[in-house]
Amino acid sequence: MQGLPELSWPLLRNLSLSTNSSNFTDLLDDFILNHEDETKFILPLWRQVLWSLLFGCMIIVATGGNIIVIWIVLAHKRMRTVTNYFLVNLSIADTTVSTLNVIFNFIYMLNSHWPFGDLYCRINPIIAVITVTASVYTLMAISIDRYMAIVNPLKPRMGKRATLCVAMTIWVVSVAMSLPNIWFYQTESQNLTDGNVRTVCFVVPDEGAVNAENKAERLYNVCFMILTYFLPIGAMCFTYARIGLELWGSQSIGEATQRQIENIRNKRRVVKMMMIVVVIFAVCWLPYHIWFIVISLMPHVTTNSYAQEVYLAIYWLAMSNSMYNPMIYCWMNSKFRRGFLQFFSWCPGVKITQEPALARSEALTSRYSCVGSPDSRSRFSRNGTTTRFALHHRPQRQLLQQQPTVIETTTTLAPAISRRESYIDAPQQQLDIELTKLNDNLLNRNGLC
Repeated sequence: MQGLPELSWPLLRNLSLSTNSSNFTDLLDDFILNHEDETKFILPLWRQVLWSLLFGCMIIVATGGNIIVIWIVLAHKRMRTVTNYFLVNLSIADTTVSTLNVIFNFIYMLNSHWPFGDLYCRINPIIAVITVTASVYTLMAISIDRYMAIVNPLKPRMGKRATLCVAMTIWVVSVAMSLPNIWFYQTESQNLTDGNVRTVCFVVPDEGAVNAENKAERLYNVCFMILTYFLPIGAMCFTYARIGLELWGSQSIGEATQRQIENIRNKRRVVKMMMIVVVIFAVCWLPYHIWFIVISLMPHVTTNSYAQEVYLAIYWLAMSNSMYNPMIYCWMNSKFRRGFLQFFSWCPGVKITQEPALARSEALTSRYSCVGSPDSRSRFSRNGTTTRFALHHRPQRQLLQQQPTVIETTTTLAPAISRRESYIDAPQQQLDIELTKLNDNLLNRNGLC
């Protein structure tokens, strides 16, 4: 089906969708026994070795990289942010598809034989749909979360519980979308002229419902393509376009501090990283969807000898999307890069500098969430700069009268504000600068936000 790894014989799909289950066996026998070359879709040995290396490297990198990403987030408290939890969800989907789907389909496509039984013939496409749907909807959830945090910073953001609920909802929707495949797939074994037995896993309609089943399967393919590619990609294009206007198009009022400028740069780096992830996803999966559009309009394409190898290349490109994300995180995010170095610290030549121990201010402020969280004590303006404390706008006399209370709090939070008396006589401008720095510190403690 569309959105899933297809049969190793592209021609089998046209055979299966052009007839019902009672005479499909006869057509398959005729194709295998009377076809001028029953090994037409079997690749030469050197090409099999080449494709095995490509798929093997992709599976190892995708599985290993995504497992490391999961470890980095779950094993380090400062990395447990809303965005990072969604990245864990994405890594789980990518790990699942690379281990439970790609391996089996590659073996099938390479040998034109399905040795894994009828049950897994039905389960395999279900796993494919679940993981693809979970991946794209997780990317869409990240874009919406970034949109709310940057475009609407004064609105409450998702907490940990809400994030987990969204992730669970994504998986439930993904499972629901995959269930029709139970009725679409089955296996069939046939004897070859050389005495061998070949088993194929194919899409076949039920007895007596040829036209209805064909239409149902094709309608499902079209809906799947729209719901898991065009609609999510369109939504993410809109959200990231609006985010880009906010981060690159707006200007702060007044002179921004160095801390505020750095905070905006951090936000831009995160958004750039997620934009690259989305673009690579779209590029990797576009040829896959185009392929199924083409063979639906021109079925004869699948009878060519090169169809098998073309599909292998398209399928590899689509599945390779699962190995790029960990590379992007490591390349564009210093915290993930440090996590990868820490994971491979046992390797010779890998050195990682030790971060200084958490200062008391960091330990005390670690309970604060990222910008826009419900428990945050202040908010960012639309361009990402911090708002001032209301204390700044009070008359000088009120400021000095309430100073002991304020200084008692800031002395506890930041070692830099250690002596109360030094601020009683300090100019208000200096106090504004120190409180703004403190405000920024409270908002930039927890991982990737």
